[in-house]
Amino acid sequence: MCQPVRIMLSGGPDGTPPTWNVESLESETRVLIRRGNGYEHFEFADRYAEYEGEKLPVYDWSYRTCIAE
Repeated sequence: MCQPVRIMLSGGPDGTPPTWNVESLESETRVLIRRGNGYEHFEFADRYAEYEGEKLPVYDWSYRTCIAE
Protein backbone atom coordinates (compact mmCIF):
# COMPACT_ATOMS: atom_id res chain seq x y z
CA MET A 1 0.00 0.00 0.00
CA CYS A 2 1.23 3.51 -0.85
CA GLN A 3 2.23 5.94 1.84
CA PRO A 4 0.25 9.24 1.71
CA VAL A 5 2.16 12.32 0.58
CA ARG A 6 1.84 15.49 2.64
CA ILE A 7 1.32 18.70 0.64
CA MET A 8 1.18 22.38 1.62
CA LEU A 9 -1.95 24.39 0.77
CA SER A 10 -1.55 28.05 -0.13
CA GLY A 11 -4.41 30.54 -0.21
CA GLY A 12 -8.08 29.72 0.04
CA PRO A 13 -10.72 30.88 2.50
CA ASP A 14 -10.18 31.29 6.23
CA GLY A 15 -9.94 27.96 8.01
CA THR A 16 -8.16 26.16 5.18
CA PRO A 17 -5.72 23.66 6.74
CA PRO A 18 -2.04 24.42 6.08
CA THR A 19 -1.33 20.85 4.90
CA TRP A 20 -3.24 17.95 3.36
CA ASN A 21 -2.47 14.32 2.50
CA VAL A 22 -2.80 12.93 -1.04
CA GLU A 23 -2.21 9.44 -2.41
CA SER A 24 0.43 10.44 -4.95
CA LEU A 25 1.82 13.52 -6.66
CA GLU A 26 1.58 12.02 -10.15
CA SER A 27 -2.14 11.30 -10.00
CA GLU A 28 -3.14 14.37 -8.00
CA THR A 29 -1.96 17.58 -9.66
CA ARG A 30 -5.31 18.99 -8.55
CA VAL A 31 -6.83 18.54 -5.11
CA LEU A 32 -10.46 18.98 -4.03
CA ILE A 33 -11.21 19.62 -0.38
CA ARG A 34 -14.81 19.47 0.77
CA ARG A 35 -15.73 22.40 3.01
CA GLY A 36 -19.31 23.16 4.00
CA ASN A 37 -21.55 23.09 0.93
CA GLY A 38 -18.71 23.14 -1.61
CA TYR A 39 -15.24 22.15 -2.69
CA GLU A 40 -12.06 24.19 -2.56
CA HIS A 41 -9.86 23.51 -5.61
CA PHE A 42 -6.07 23.57 -5.36
CA GLU A 43 -3.50 23.04 -8.12
CA PHE A 44 0.17 22.09 -7.91
CA ALA A 45 2.19 25.32 -8.12
CA ASP A 46 5.37 23.62 -9.39
CA ARG A 47 7.28 24.76 -6.31
CA TYR A 48 8.20 23.48 -2.86
CA ALA A 49 8.32 25.14 0.55
CA GLU A 50 9.49 24.15 4.01
CA TYR A 51 6.86 23.45 6.66
CA GLU A 52 7.76 22.19 10.13
CA GLY A 53 11.19 21.11 8.89
CA GLU A 54 9.82 19.19 5.91
CA LYS A 55 10.05 20.23 2.23
CA LEU A 56 6.53 19.95 0.78
CA PRO A 57 5.02 20.48 -2.67
CA VAL A 58 2.85 23.62 -2.70
CA TYR A 59 -0.72 23.61 -4.04
CA ASP A 60 -2.29 27.03 -4.67
CA TRP A 61 -5.99 27.69 -4.21
CA SER A 62 -7.67 28.33 -7.55
CA TYR A 63 -11.45 28.44 -7.04
CA ARG A 64 -14.50 27.11 -5.18
CA THR A 65 -17.46 25.13 -6.50
CA CYS A 66 -20.79 24.33 -4.83
CA ILE A 67 -22.06 20.81 -4.38
CA ALA A 68 -24.98 20.05 -6.71
CA GLU A 69 -28.10 18.81 -5.01
